[in-house]
This record gives sequence, C-alpha cells and structure tokens, in this order.
Amino acid sequence: MARHIYPCPMRWSDMDAFGHVNNVVFLRYLEEARVDFMFRLAPGEGSASFTGGSVIARHEIDYLRPLVHRHEPVTVETWVTKVGAASMTVAYEIKDGETVYVRASTIVVPYNLEEGRPRRITAEERAFLEEYFDDAASSAGAGAGKEEAAAA
Repeated sequence: MARHIYPCPMRWSDMDAFGHVNNVVFLRYLEEARVDFMFRLAPGEGSASFTGGSVIARHEIDYLRPLVHRHEPVTVETWVTKVGAASMTVAYEIKDGETVYVRASTIVVPYNLEEGRPRRITAEERAFLEEYFDDAASSAGAGAGKEEAAAA
C-alpha cells in the first residue's frame, strides 16, 4: 500500500488566539493534500481523471494533539480506504515522524459540473485509487484514537 505524502506549509495566520493551529485550518491542510493527490498527481499527461469536478459528502476528523506554528512543513499522509461506484473515502494523518496531530477521513463524490449531478468513478480513476488502497489502515482514519485524544 502506498501513501501519498504531502509536505504542507504552515502559515503564521494558521494559529488562533490560543497559540496553536486552529481546528478549521486542519480542513484546509486536508484539502491541500487531497487536491495534490487527486488533481496534480493522479491525472498524468493527457488524462481526464478527476478533472470533471468533485464534491465533499462528509468529513470526519479527530484532533489528537495541538500543533503550533513552525517554519517546517507538516506532513499529510493520504490513502484510500473505500472505492464505490460513485464515491471514494480518503483517509489522512497529519503528522511529524511518529507524532500524529490529526486523523481524518473524507467521502469524495465525483461530480459532473455540466450536468449538475454526481457521476460514476471511471476505470482509469479506480485503477489510480487502488494503488493507494488500504482498508486495514482505515482504522487509522477518523474515529480511531479516541482514547489517545482523550489522554492528550
């Protein structure tokens, strides 16, 4: 199983009044990693994969530890835990080495912007997603680590 690794830059404005990265900003980090994964990495030369649009059906996020601003990027690991006929579930960890700050998952629905409705996942998209598939690691997505979060 491969994971997409995205070094996400942190901005001074990411911090809130409490001196750590604001919870909403973590969703931006996930978005940056997902866009890099699906729209930069996946399509390849001449491919139409994922170019028709997509919508987010669901986000689930567990905040495990506070993250404070620094000049080095934070790592966002992304992988696929489910591929259906017209949706996929992407899991993430925002981390440094072994320190995990956030575990999350997103249900993404491919969308036909011209027709204004969801569409099926193409064979080419499915083949790409399966390279990053790991249903065993889905326990590392959001919903896992609640004991860890409670202890933090």
